[in-house]
Amino acid sequence: MSILEAIMLLCFGAAWPFSITRSIKSKSTQGKSFGFLIILIVGYIAGITNKILYHNDIILYLYILNLIMVSTDAVLWLKNRKYELSNK
Repeated sequence: MSILEAIMLLCFGAAWPFSITRSIKSKSTQGKSFGFLIILIVGYIAGITNKILYHNDIILYLYILNLIMVSTDAVLWLKNRKYELSNK
């Protein structure tokens, strides 16, 4: 297990609950990029794949947790975008 990798994932993961909460409250896509969220999702999937194939350890669960949170924010982005377009 890499303690530095764990710290990185914990730090990234700490930001997502705030981002998700903001998406829910604001019902807006302002300040967020769907493309960026997709890039993060692909990165987390790559990290998960690496852990499963080569270094299966407890850090895998941090990757999965972060992937779930980023995916949630991406779904909220799509929902909020639909809301924004319907109110024009």
